[in-house]
Amino acid sequence: MPLSLDHSTALYLAALILFLIANTFPFVALQYGDRSEQSLLVSGGLALQQAGMGGIGLLVLLTSVVFPFLTISGMLYLLLPLRCGYRPPCMAPVWRLVRALNPWSLVGVFMLGLLVSVVKLQDMATIVPGAAFYAFIGLLVVTSAATASFDAAVLWPRLGPAADAAAAISTAQDAAALGYAMCHTCDLLVRRAPPDARSKCPRCGSAVHGAHFSASITRTWAYLTAAAMLLLPANLYPVMTVTRFGMGEPNTILSGVLHLIQDGAWPLGLLVLFASFIVPVSKIAALAFLLLSVQRGSVWRQRDRTLLYRVTEVVGAWSMVDIFLVGILVALVRMEGLATIYPGIGAGFFGASVVLTMMAAHAFDPRLIWHGTGRGKMAGVAAREPAGNATCIGGTS
Repeated sequence: MPLSLDHSTALYLAALILFLIANTFPFVALQYGDRSEQSLLVSGGLALQQAGMGGIGLLVLLTSVVFPFLTISGMLYLLLPLRCGYRPPCMAPVWRLVRALNPWSLVGVFMLGLLVSVVKLQDMATIVPGAAFYAFIGLLVVTSAATASFDAAVLWPRLGPAADAAAAISTAQDAAALGYAMCHTCDLLVRRAPPDARSKCPRCGSAVHGAHFSASITRTWAYLTAAAMLLLPANLYPVMTVTRFGMGEPNTILSGVLHLIQDGAWPLGLLVLFASFIVPVSKIAALAFLLLSVQRGSVWRQRDRTLLYRVTEVVGAWSMVDIFLVGILVALVRMEGLATIYPGIGAGFFGASVVLTMMAAHAFDPRLIWHGTGRGKMAGVAAREPAGNATCIGGTS
């Protein structure tokens, strides 16, 4: 445990240093003859706002700069005091914030968008990477290593099991059926309080409540329906317009993929096609299938459906690659009279669709997949029975 704490603290400190370098020095420069256009990491979001796409510019700034910074600084707020031997105040709210923002910190997706933009611009001008570019690559590697090495158990003290836990588990292998609910902050199993009382986790102090399956289904359907409606105009309207020497034509998502393939970068073109078209459509279809199956009470291949949800949750964020691509190109290619790139209305529709599909995946409760089984029915019966005061079961998260 102390070794995990040391590794995580060192990696997140290195990530913070690399993040500051990546946001201080020039990121990349575009050289065309004797003209040069430099950009910072934040230039993409700012350029989109200046072009009248304030919402999509804010989305780029949040997911590429603000949320990664809050995630790194939040982890250091938790780890540094623990490394020094004391617990920081407000641990539970900070940890909840970090967990909520981590799926929206899209450093890896931004790097892919930068790679695609370099390929698209290689026949137009020379791309010169700056110090921030290399720091950003290091940031991607270090944050991935920090996330992999971190063990959430270092944040919370060990607690012994409740007195009745061992005997109860030996007779019924279902925590919900025994009147327990999981703390959403530290993942401790806590016995639910009576319906007219509030239950708090004895380890982190957070409020503990049971599952609200109906609310999860309603929210997921709402997000999913809106995302599907926005996906059609996102693919029909142009996402950007490239003008060279006063001439140009708008590009949709699919036409941009065709240009990459025609330029010889067919592996990158297929990757963009997968991330920007196949993934959003497949994600909407997969979530709709999961919602219909749980509403019908299906018990068919529950483990496989759970795996399908996990894959859908992970790959959905990579659809943001086209949004980052537009932001980077708009920030770099601003040479009036030679070449200029303008964002299109399709980028706004596509960005909103991607955000809504990610929100739909987070709103879906995967426990719904198992709720139609006998164990799920036992859980529903137990949820209607009053329970005692909050007690804990298990030692670590």
